[in-house]
Parts: sequence; C-alpha cells; structure tokens
Amino acid sequence: MRAISIAKPNQGTINEDAVKATINFIAVSDGAGGGGIYADKWSAYLVDKLPPQPILTFAELDAWVESIWEPFYNDCEAMAKAAGGMVLNKFYDEGSFATLAAIWYSSNVCHWIAYGDSVAFCYNPDDDILQHSFGHLRDFGNPPYLINCKDELSENGFKSGTFETSTNSIIFCTSDALAHYILMMYELSHCSTFADEIQEAERTGTRESTFIKNASSAKFDFRKDVLQKLMNCKSRYTLEKHIFKLLKIKLIALDDYSFTFKIL
Repeated sequence: MRAISIAKPNQGTINEDAVKATINFIAVSDGAGGGGIYADKWSAYLVDKLPPQPILTFAELDAWVESIWEPFYNDCEAMAKAAGGMVLNKFYDEGSFATLAAIWYSSNVCHWIAYGDSVAFCYNPDDDILQHSFGHLRDFGNPPYLINCKDELSENGFKSGTFETSTNSIIFCTSDALAHYILMMYELSHCSTFADEIQEAERTGTRESTFIKNASSAKFDFRKDVLQKLMNCKSRYTLEKHIFKLLKIKLIALDDYSFTFKIL
C-alpha cells in the first residue's frame, strides 16, 4: 500500500492534489485551481475526512459533505478576511473546488465512488482485466464535475459501484492526467477490443488525442511497462523522475499527479 502525490514538475506551483491510504480505503482528490480558491486545502480536507465505512450512494455522499463543509468554510473565510477584500470576494463568490475518487476494501469486496475526473481502478493480473470508474477515453476532454465547499452537489457527477476482485488484484486511484495515461495505455495494449473507443478519442482533436497518437506506435506490456513502473515509485522523487520521462515523450499532460494503490 502506498500513496504519493507531486506538483507539476519544475513549475514552482502548489500541489493541489491530495492522496490518502489507510487500512480501510485509498483515495485521491484533485483540487481545481482554475476556479475558486484554497483548492489544495479543500482536496486535503476531503480525503482526510473520509469515513472508514464506504459511501455507497449519492445521498450518502451528499450527507457526508453536508456534515463536514462548515468547519472548512469557516477556517477559509477567516483566512480570506485576513488576506483582504479581493480574496474574500473570490471565496464568497466561488468557494473551493475538488474531485474525489475512493475505494473501500475488505476481504471480499471493494466499493468505489468517483465525483469528477479522478478515477478508481482495479486491475486483475490473472486475466489482464482493468476495471475503472470512468466513462470513455474521449470524456477526459470534458469539464469535470466538482465538489464545492459551499454549493450543492449534482447527482449527475456521482458514480459508484463495486469491483470484482481476485487474489493479487491491484486497486488504485489517480488524478486525471495520470488516469488518462493509464487508461490510454491499457486500451492501446488491447487495441482490437477498444478500436472504436480509441478512434473516437483521437477524433476529438483535444490535447489528449495527441497523446494517443504519440503512444500508438509504442511497443509495451501494460502490466510491466505501465502499472508496475508506477507501483515501483516509492517516493515523490522517483514518481517525479518517472513522470519526467513520460512528459519528454509526450504521453501525459503537465499537471499535478497522484497515485495510491493496494495489492489485495
């Protein structure tokens, strides 16, 4: 079991992701810095406050957020007041935004939830099957649903389910840039199965579509060259070094990166 998160390499920016691994769950939250303020604090707060028991429904997620938002809001309101009028107005107008993906595990079942474009995964090495919480590869180009510290949630942004696991199944959660890379590489390694989905994603003309084109000619083994290399990263330094290589060959977007996993 491991949880690692890094900021955008060589950008001198704050890491707005948060990641957590416990005896009950693994989770990632991606603070959305494009809107609102204190995104890094909100993402860290969300993973820190996750309950040990699984959240199963939208109503349960909504009730949980309702039970935790106010102390965070009050603390950030005080910081915003101390910072001055522009910061305070931004906080009042926009609040703080983040995604969330979490997997609760026990001896016989894994429950997962996802809100936004952070992704929960389960890989079964025996049959080379990757299960995940996301929709289609092309959907990474769409604006994600986000959990806000002051606004109501949208049920459309919520997904939940269970993963079918076996001995040595690997469960993991990642933020969006890393999730796109993993899902892209898996589908390319099974290109006959996912041909239509890959072509649809390529036709979007988005930034992500260029990564697909760059990776299409590569020869690789998904488990050994993609997943295992991420699992071998034992520190922020080694994860950053690995991400540098992927950025250099243009297979992944420049972003904050979070990865947490457990072998069952």
